[in-house]
Amino acid sequence: MPRPYEFSSMTALVCFDAAARNASFKKAAQEMNVTPAAISHQIKALEMDLKCSLFLRHHRGVELTEKGALLFVVIQRGFET
Repeated sequence: MPRPYEFSSMTALVCFDAAARNASFKKAAQEMNVTPAAISHQIKALEMDLKCSLFLRHHRGVELTEKGALLFVVIQRGFET
């Protein structure tokens, strides 16, 4: 039976939330006690699933794209309830 939502994992959504709140993969990694590469891997998997970029990657941190900002609001509301 197919799953109703075909995301990589809940972990990818939690990583996305941490990265979006901190505007940094490095700070998200520290918060979650993993490496920045692990955060990046989860974000890339989520972006592939959604077929869109969620972050603009800069030398010093990341910035949400418009679609990333919309997803962030939805994820926050979901986690709050």
